[in-house]
Formats: sequence, structure tokens, C-alpha cells
Amino acid sequence: MAVNLIWRKSTRSAEGGGNCVELARTPDLAAVRDSKNPTGPRLTFEPQALTSFLSTLR
Repeated sequence: MAVNLIWRKSTRSAEGGGNCVELARTPDLAAVRDSKNPTGPRLTFEPQALTSFLSTLR
């Protein structure tokens, strides 16, 4: 990913004992990564696919 992304943690990340993910968005994609491993692998989604993925997790 060549785009310089701005990563955000969930406001609920403190509740998970540090086990959380971060999300970055552009108009064309959304990326998710492990907050403890910021240089590690990332999942990327088209925005509508991310919405579907998050609905499945709930």
C-alpha cells in the first residue's frame, strides 16, 4: 500500500486489555491491522465489503 494511511484505534480498545485493531480509510479502501504489530500484515477491503465484514463479526 503506497498511500500514507492515518490509523485510528477504537474508543473501546482500553476495554480489551490492549487486544485491538486499528482502522485506516481512504475513499477507495479500508485497511485493518493489529495495533500491537503495526508493521505486520493488513487486511484491505472496499468500503462496502468492510461494512459487511463488521456486520458478520457482530
